[in-house]
Amino acid sequence: MSDLKISNLFKSFPGMDRPAVNNVSLDIKTGGLIAFLGPSGCGKTTILKMITGLFPPDSGDITLNNESLLPIPTEKRGVVMVFQNYLLFPYMNVNENVGFALKMKGMDKGEIDKKVKDMLELVKLPDIGNRRPKQLSGGQQQRVALARALISKPRLLLLDEPLSNLDAHLRDEMRELIVTIQQKLNVTTVFVTHDQEEAVLLADNIALIFDGELQSFASPKEYYESPINERAARFFGGVNFLKSTIKNQEIDTEIGALNYNQKNKKDLNSNHLLTIRPENIKISKTNTFKENYFSGIVTSIIFSGTNTRYKIKIKDIILDCSVQSVGNKEISKNDQVFVHLPEDKIWGMND
Repeated sequence: MSDLKISNLFKSFPGMDRPAVNNVSLDIKTGGLIAFLGPSGCGKTTILKMITGLFPPDSGDITLNNESLLPIPTEKRGVVMVFQNYLLFPYMNVNENVGFALKMKGMDKGEIDKKVKDMLELVKLPDIGNRRPKQLSGGQQQRVALARALISKPRLLLLDEPLSNLDAHLRDEMRELIVTIQQKLNVTTVFVTHDQEEAVLLADNIALIFDGELQSFASPKEYYESPINERAARFFGGVNFLKSTIKNQEIDTEIGALNYNQKNKKDLNSNHLLTIRPENIKISKTNTFKENYFSGIVTSIIFSGTNTRYKIKIKDIILDCSVQSVGNKEISKNDQVFVHLPEDKIWGMND
């Protein structure tokens, strides 16, 4: 088992106007694939470096299987980290890079060679053992770095921006490989990214971090369907927000009254925000809707292939709507349309 528990972790650096990591607590279960997500400078990589022992925390604790890592030297924690720039040894070939940790442990050369061969096959690079790092592509270097990290069978694998240096098609391949290997080895894995799409495609759960503070720890679906606040919603592509007020159990918004019966209605303040994702709004030139519909004018149309993006003005509010391109060719700019906000797709947030 490799349950990771972060408790009230705090870290500051001289010259900063706020803590780099501010009272972060998090429980990660064995075998999880977890993303630390947030903008650059939010503290995600600092947390990883404290887990490995590269930075000592100012306060708080980090435990692995109920044992504090803080008094344990970095090399004895059973934690390995693959850095953003890979850090392969340039004077060693691939076989030597991957087998380096085993060599330092004094393992027999024949056993090392076998394990290196197996690991390179696992990362789908069986025939490059004699090459030097400078002879490899970025994607190949990333895989070699991953193989080097995994060969010692770590209790915990940490990846710092694992896909940021790769081209788009290589990112897709590497994403699949990381998931396949993680599931096969069942190694608890934490990766850092500033890309919400990457986090959603890879992670079981996402720790969203802003300004050194943990905002939420939830599944990708929860971030899309029930964000904790406006900033979290915007980070995951939310663009539609309506100021709203509860009056006599009804919801009054900037575009008019609507029905809202989500499970969190009882927890909303009198004044709050409603949000709905562009792809969940329905539009039509004729009114076929029974509730939560409004009349508006199309102010902009952007075709993007399979989807078309519409901006629709209702009173003084612009709603962004994304629909499949097929079937809406009859809608043109300046047309009056009817807009439907499905009740089960609206989510309320306190300011």
